[in-house]
Amino acid sequence: MIANNALEVVVLAAGKGTRMRSALPKVLHDLAGRTMLGHVLHTAAALQPQAVHVVVGHGADVVRERFGDTNVNWVVQEQQLGTGHAVAQALPAVAEAAHVLVLYGDVPLTPVTLLQQCFAAAQAGPALITARMPDPAQLGRIVRSAAGDVERIVEYKDASDAERAIDEINSGILCASADFLRDHLNRLDSDNAQGEYYLTDVIGSAVADGLPVTAVVAEEPLDVAGVNDRVQLAELEREYQARAAVELMRGGATLRDPARIDVRGTVRTGSDCLIDINAVFEGDVVLGNDVTIGPNCVLVDAEIGSGTVVHANTVVEGAHIGERCSIGPFARIRPGSEFAEGVKVGNFVETKKSRLAAGAKANHLAYLGDATIGESVNIGAGTITCNYDGINKHRTEIGDDVFVGTNATLVAPLSLGDGAFVAAGSTVTTRVGDGSLAVGRARQRNIDGWTRPDKRAPTDTDESSRNGS
Repeated sequence: MIANNALEVVVLAAGKGTRMRSALPKVLHDLAGRTMLGHVLHTAAALQPQAVHVVVGHGADVVRERFGDTNVNWVVQEQQLGTGHAVAQALPAVAEAAHVLVLYGDVPLTPVTLLQQCFAAAQAGPALITARMPDPAQLGRIVRSAAGDVERIVEYKDASDAERAIDEINSGILCASADFLRDHLNRLDSDNAQGEYYLTDVIGSAVADGLPVTAVVAEEPLDVAGVNDRVQLAELEREYQARAAVELMRGGATLRDPARIDVRGTVRTGSDCLIDINAVFEGDVVLGNDVTIGPNCVLVDAEIGSGTVVHANTVVEGAHIGERCSIGPFARIRPGSEFAEGVKVGNFVETKKSRLAAGAKANHLAYLGDATIGESVNIGAGTITCNYDGINKHRTEIGDDVFVGTNATLVAPLSLGDGAFVAAGSTVTTRVGDGSLAVGRARQRNIDGWTRPDKRAPTDTDESSRNGS
């Protein structure tokens, strides 16, 4: 790992991103559940630098607000005069003895290992990361000598036809000592096609001074790919997801279709997990051994115990599911839900801030909010816990071995003792003791000779009644 007192990171994030055609600053566009700048800062943090400086310009206030709790030094580039000018704005805050690694807020997939290689190479002189691309498009080209040494970088707009034919591109990522950058950035001029101060020109300047320049070639070009429009953003999204799918499979999970899974956070799996198509994982998700995730499920900040099956079209958010449970299909498990071993929550059941003990089941069509439910409890279809009185939330406490019949309304605050039985269709408002039967419904009356109302044309009197006359 890099010694944190030897490295400082400068992230360039001042561009407007005109081709995104968005009011949102480009670096705040989302990739796999995190902004592009968020990805870059996450990677930078993994290097354990002494400091991280972020150069902002367009939408600076919006960017800073989004990362208000992030420990970075914000630097404002009032005028966007090029990458060299942007780095120069950050240098006054950089320690004299530090090495500076320059990253870009719209290059989100660069792995930590590649940056570590660049930092190591920079101990001998300035180092940069390059890549070879079959279609380099309008990226800057690496010009090498006959001996293969880096001579300079030429931007596409300033390149000759021969130089444009070069397939090795400049990623823009560079590492050099702060002293080197202070010296060579002061030498830059804007005599080029774009009228800007290019950071890339310091490479030619270093070569002219006889300093060694090292190019670290990325094996995978998409590691250093930048985003200029929504098409490129979508391409990197798919690349990120493909890499995430590979990691899941290497970790012991079976994916029905690796191309149809989205990871927007972190997923840790035990052995022999099965993940069906269109599963979406957000935040921090942990799957135990032998977990099955059905098609079209969404898991957010959830922990799923070993042997549990999450059936199709189920949403689990902020919940802890125990071992050998059965969840769904079409269930919604909301934050604060905790299920012990062997719980069954079926189709169209919603839970929120509820604890279900071992063996409890609600097989269909129920709402369980702010409830504590004991072992081996049966919750009938259509049961709801009325937890909200319009001002406050109240809890429902249900003991062990309780049977709640179909279409029961449990008005909290309420407790049902062990072994209690609630008759179907009951509205229960007071405590039910251990082993007691609660019947809270109107007595049935059958009216003989009753005649169904017939349809007739409305009269003037009917119209007056409807109008409040």
